[in-house]
Amino acid sequence: MFANEMAEASCIIGHKRYHECNEEVEEPQKTKKKRKVDEDTCQNQHQRKEKKSRLSAGLFGEDCEISHEQVYEFLKYAALGKRHNASQPSWCRIYHRRHLAKVVVIVLQEVSQLYFYRFYLQFRHLRRAFQHRFSLPPTSANFIASVCGEGISMKHQNSIQGSASASNGHISKNSDLQKDPIIEKYGEEKHGLTSYILTLEEMRKYNYPLEGSSGCENYVHTQCERPRTDSSPLFGLDCEMCLTEKGNEVTRVSLVDAEGRCIMDELIKPETQILNYLTRYSGITRKILLPVKTKLPEIQDKLKRLLPRDAVLVGHSLNADLHALQMIHPSVIDTSLLFARHKGRRFKLKFLAKAVLGKEIQCENKVGHDPTEDAEAAIELLQYFIDQGPRKVVELNLETVLSAPNLMELSQQKSALQLQQNGIQKQSSEPPSIPQPWRFLDHLNATGQKTLLLSRKELASSGLCQNSLSTSNKQILKRAIQEVPLSSFSVIQFALRSEHVAPNLVAEVCEKMRIQLADMLTVYAGPFDKDFCLKSLRREFKKCGPIQSLTVLTETHQPHICIQYEVLEAAQLAVESLNGTDVAGSCIKVQRPVTVMMLDCDMLIKELEMDIENEGVIYVAGLKKTLTETDLQEKFSHLKDLQALFWPRDLRRGKHRNYCFLKFQTSESALEALQDINRQGAEGSQLQSRKALTTSHLHRWICHMAHNDGKPIQLAHHILHVKKEQLSTSEQDLRKKLKKLDHSIKKLYRSLENNTLCVVLLPGVNSVHGSFSGLGLMGIKEESKSSAC
Repeated sequence: MFANEMAEASCIIGHKRYHECNEEVEEPQKTKKKRKVDEDTCQNQHQRKEKKSRLSAGLFGEDCEISHEQVYEFLKYAALGKRHNASQPSWCRIYHRRHLAKVVVIVLQEVSQLYFYRFYLQFRHLRRAFQHRFSLPPTSANFIASVCGEGISMKHQNSIQGSASASNGHISKNSDLQKDPIIEKYGEEKHGLTSYILTLEEMRKYNYPLEGSSGCENYVHTQCERPRTDSSPLFGLDCEMCLTEKGNEVTRVSLVDAEGRCIMDELIKPETQILNYLTRYSGITRKILLPVKTKLPEIQDKLKRLLPRDAVLVGHSLNADLHALQMIHPSVIDTSLLFARHKGRRFKLKFLAKAVLGKEIQCENKVGHDPTEDAEAAIELLQYFIDQGPRKVVELNLETVLSAPNLMELSQQKSALQLQQNGIQKQSSEPPSIPQPWRFLDHLNATGQKTLLLSRKELASSGLCQNSLSTSNKQILKRAIQEVPLSSFSVIQFALRSEHVAPNLVAEVCEKMRIQLADMLTVYAGPFDKDFCLKSLRREFKKCGPIQSLTVLTETHQPHICIQYEVLEAAQLAVESLNGTDVAGSCIKVQRPVTVMMLDCDMLIKELEMDIENEGVIYVAGLKKTLTETDLQEKFSHLKDLQALFWPRDLRRGKHRNYCFLKFQTSESALEALQDINRQGAEGSQLQSRKALTTSHLHRWICHMAHNDGKPIQLAHHILHVKKEQLSTSEQDLRKKLKKLDHSIKKLYRSLENNTLCVVLLPGVNSVHGSFSGLGLMGIKEESKSSAC
């Protein structure tokens, strides 16, 4: 089920995490007593040590996208601590939380990662002051409502109670309802289960194993060939996988019936050696699998015996499970497709279980997922869909709930009311009263702690933060500097003008970003002799990193080549290590394209190297294809203070790339490791290294931007003239505006009290004109860092 998630998760922790390594150790009491230090000085030092809060975030590698719900839980814990069911988030730990002075959230409305990296040099303060950075999914709903709990008003309550009282009344159709993908596919009326079974064409489209399909030649058929009816038996299926030399192999399978009874839960010994148990997802460990002797063919036989001839299998992204089992089944219902979304996106099973069923699954306090629990959740989701019908499912407004996790309770109450009105629960003549959800900001106000919301437009109607609206960002900044010191929890929202987020300007900025990125990933090399060997040249330049495309240029007097890499470090390494060297019998020059947007390239490379997130991180290229994760750990185990290793994968083929990133506890250790690796390269090793340029989330973002429907992005000089490369008036105005926003945040940040947790959120954009991920930056203000910034 979670094969895609597991394939992307390839961050190997080589040593204890830095927040574990840097734990404060108390001195023995006897030693303290022996010290003859002035009593007042000792007390002051102790107080300063105790009052210093700090953050520790595990955001190195692929696990750098944080959901709105996770941000909400993080802010809730920062504001309340362990009281009122606020638990420490797993993705970020706050040490000495009780000594936080205040919590300040700054929202740059309508700003996304696209704007941040297109105008990277303008965000001078943001990229230097905040140590931790993470990606955010784009949002189309009220962003502040989703991460801070604002915006839930009585109109939400009335809409729910209204739906409860209209049990048999006529509900008028509207255009929004008709455009919903669920209504478009299934209509509004209720249907039996056969209406939701995937057709043969759908199974082919969504990569389900079929007879005669490529790669399914040796798959086992369940032999369930009887015609299906609405009373055919349902079975929920889910598997967990581990990463082996062969790829993802199934190591546990669960089957439940329509009543939720588990009729099969088996561990499986993979055919090949396990490279990564993926325990975070699978829950499988070496100790668990050690005594297991059961092989996949035995499981296939058992499933064939258990399933009736007219069985319908239900699961979430069930195609991955059937491929893992190497089995073909003709009748399936996929809940990830049943609860359809626009543009082919899918809800996660964990979200659907909580929003629709009110069930908590895949909890963070558990080690791995429970396939029996997941299979049961899939069955119950289908049963809810059949019982309530498509229209009732659409009325849950799952898209809104996904963007605003604080609405989750309302969604659960609404689904409970729908069940009640259909007779599944005891009926009542009076519509039940629904209590207002109790948010963490309510707790703060109830205990006399002031909360503050400053914005250019009205965002809350719950009476929580009755702050008058401001007319400009300048006025918001002025009021924030005055009022933030008086509040425990503050939300400050700056906004761009409407012309700065116009679709045509966003499209222009996006295209310029692609062009600039293409040029930065590209190098030209030459001249070469006319009889040069292209294969040997590719092999030589591939030592620097993965190549997206290589083209021979024949327009010049002597042959040159144009190479487009997939990562910035590879292109920069090629320029630094191969320029002026003898390659294929020729002394060559290696350089980047000379275009208008590349004139700042050297400065941009320098600033990326100095980015606070790249501190202590190096890039290593030239890894052999035969290496396993264990081999790689052993290869670098001698390096001092190695903290973590990130080995990216090709997301399409699932194989490791020929480069990795190493993170060290200090910049000094990183520099020593870099020199050591390059010294080995000079002595004949294939490895080459340099300082990292792309932070974890930026690496993933660049890989996404660097592909356009699977094809390399085109070079700037092939599609734009110099005139078009220059900034338009609107883009110049936008650049100035973003620079002013950065300066405003700098002023506000400097006015904050030391030990204040500051979180800056760029919500991103999700509209009909395009979807762009957001960005989060956070840190705890310290006097020394503030002075440096």
